Amino acid sequence: MVQIDKQENTDTLEESVAYLENKGFENIKADIEGYETPKSYRKAGSDISITPDIVAERAGIKHYFEVSLKSEKPHLLKSKWRFLDVLTRMKNHRFKIITRRGHYKFTNDMLKDLNLEKNLIKL
Repeated sequence: MVQIDKQENTDTLEESVAYLENKGFENIKADIEGYETPKSYRKAGSDISITPDIVAERAGIKHYFEVSLKSEKPHLLKSKWRFLDVLTRMKNHRFKIITRRGHYKFTNDMLKDLNLEKNLIKL
């Protein structure tokens, strides 16, 4: 989710965190109140900052989660997903996308544009 969308969709983020807690994830960091904020990555030479929506661990493996909702800025979202995909493959971590009903087509179109093969977590 892009920063603009996070302010409007905190309930979706909270629902996603609750889902991950039920699935056995630990050390959950999320960009919502009551949780530690995940590490941000700043693009060199600009003021663009990338913060994953949720970062959690299970069985010693770090997982990065992105909540996919229809966005006004799909270009920013694509670059964020591309960056997180490359980062997780470099460090042997996992990158997963959480979406909900009404946003499946948007999410699948974005993944197709980026040439990414991901199994969606559907809430």
